[in-house]
Amino acid sequence: RDDDDINDVASMAGVNLNEESARIMAASSDLVGTQLQSCKDEPFLAAIPLHKRILETAKKLGITDVPAEVVTFISHATQSRLRAVLEKVTVITQHRMESYKDDEWYEQATDVRSQLKFFEQLERLEKQRKDEQEREILLKAAK
Repeated sequence: RDDDDINDVASMAGVNLNEESARIMAASSDLVGTQLQSCKDEPFLAAIPLHKRILETAKKLGITDVPAEVVTFISHATQSRLRAVLEKVTVITQHRMESYKDDEWYEQATDVRSQLKFFEQLERLEKQRKDEQEREILLKAAK
């Protein structure tokens, strides 16, 4: 018992947990067992058109009555799924924007820009050579 008192932080601080829990229960006894929400529960999708669509689908399956809770549940499920998809798309776009040029674990296999510059330079040299050949032919023809 003495070892428990020495190791018990609450008793070291002079707090009696039994008294504190009794005070909490007395002060907030009306809140015990109730559910609190910080904001109003609003559906993500428009309730009336969604309810009509659900009723149309339900009638095809032989269901005549669809409670409003089903509409709310489907609306929240849609919101949750859309949020998950958008989070994944955000991660994908962030990955595409990352640059691995400076990372020591990656080595560059091909450099398309330098290859394009090389081909453009070859085309310019080829054009210059053809222009020079045409000039030589014209000079020979002129003589």
